[in-house]
Amino acid sequence: MPEIAPVKTSRLLHWFAMLTAVCTFVLLGAGGLVTSHNAGMSVPDWPNSYGYNMFLFPPSKWIGGILYEHTHRLIASGVGLLTTILAVWLWLKDTRKWMHWVGVAAFLSVVAQGILGGLRVVLADAQLGIFHAILGQLFFVLICSIALFTSHWWITSGNWPSANRVEGAPLRRLILFATVLIFCQLVIGATMRQAHAGLAIPDFPLAYGKLWPDTNTAAVQSYNEHRNLIAAHALHPITAFQIILQMVHRLVALTILILTATCAWQTRRRLGKNDALAKLSLFWAGLIVFQIFLGAATIWSNKAADVTTLHVLGGALSLVTGALCCVIAFRRSEALLQIALAKTIAGTYGATPAMAANK
Repeated sequence: MPEIAPVKTSRLLHWFAMLTAVCTFVLLGAGGLVTSHNAGMSVPDWPNSYGYNMFLFPPSKWIGGILYEHTHRLIASGVGLLTTILAVWLWLKDTRKWMHWVGVAAFLSVVAQGILGGLRVVLADAQLGIFHAILGQLFFVLICSIALFTSHWWITSGNWPSANRVEGAPLRRLILFATVLIFCQLVIGATMRQAHAGLAIPDFPLAYGKLWPDTNTAAVQSYNEHRNLIAAHALHPITAFQIILQMVHRLVALTILILTATCAWQTRRRLGKNDALAKLSLFWAGLIVFQIFLGAATIWSNKAADVTTLHVLGGALSLVTGALCCVIAFRRSEALLQIALAKTIAGTYGATPAMAANK
């Protein structure tokens, strides 16, 4: 079996990928503020801003919702530039061919995200905002994965002693299922936010004083009458579907908490508390607990913009942490297969071939 050439990449490239990931996280926060302040149409044209070139729009006009929307556009442009540089850098300096295409995927994703955000404004279609938010979350996962793949820790991970202590297929599937469920939860959350209907359920942990609220026509009508009575201005009426959707959001949150806690417990039991995956899984479970608290605080604060945006950012971190847990767990499974293959070949030919640490 021929020796596989080692990975050649750049430490500086890794830190640039980290910078891009941090800027993407900031961008998600800026987008969250736009939605929280209902400022998505504060700048009604695109790619210009009130007829000005986006980058020449006078700061004196950055007032009210314009500040949130225009700042969001500028940060998005910066992330687009960073992603373009990252994609080119990966193609030129990383010897792994598959990483070249990961960079291309990141570039195409950021272009698609920019176009989708622009169409949201040009077409004044709130539904496009849902897809814009979802793609933003997936793009963040992709950039964080690139940061992981370019790290020295990842490149040398074929030498992990714990590669022989495989987590087992059931645990890997559990981590994957929890991550997919978090993604579904973010889709539900994005749908709820884009409705701009205020709080479909104004209390927590109960819902209109019950474990499961009434959703018949008379009950929903009374909810809307009460909302308009105590509100300073007229609110969009809520529907039975929105109430049920928020209840599903709560139930899914509880399920995610149980799953991530199980993942944390199982990884520590199987791999030990000092293992990297066990530590990351424990952080993941703690993050979900904090995220549930932020969800409750969003309701208690009547959807205060800063609290709601923190809840959005917590969701992004929850998704990316789960995705990285998946990548690491399945990577270890591959490492175990490589070790088994090497032993088989060694037994056949009487020599141990060089193992690749960069697959």
